[in-house]
Amino acid sequence: MVELNEWHRGRLIDHIQLVVADLPACRRFYGAILEVLGVPLVDGEGYFFADELFVSAGEPTTGRTHLAFQAPDEKTVQRFHAAALLAGGRDNGAPGLRDYHPGYYAAFVLDPEGNNIEAVYHGPAKRSAPSVVLTDAS
Repeated sequence: MVELNEWHRGRLIDHIQLVVADLPACRRFYGAILEVLGVPLVDGEGYFFADELFVSAGEPTTGRTHLAFQAPDEKTVQRFHAAALLAGGRDNGAPGLRDYHPGYYAAFVLDPEGNNIEAVYHGPAKRSAPSVVLTDAS
């Protein structure tokens, strides 16, 4: 049984794919917000990806999705929101505390395809590692 004061990241989701109609608009949007969050974006022919997020052009699109990105502090949540609006996002909830649990500080924007994108800071916490790093076993 997992203790209630213990959380894990990076073990449940292998990847999330969004199929979008306007790839250039989404590339500008995600490039801007992921830069603020310190996550590099990689471009390919007809797609881009960043860690577990994979975005490609196509039909039919995936429809409406909610994605919540981790932020290291409240200031980053504020910068995420500003960058998203400048990159074509629409406000869906200004930065601030939410009543989901104590210390839940988040901002919400709609990406160019109408997906609800969030940056959230859950308050001070000690991480065991900044991320899970995988390398080729060969």
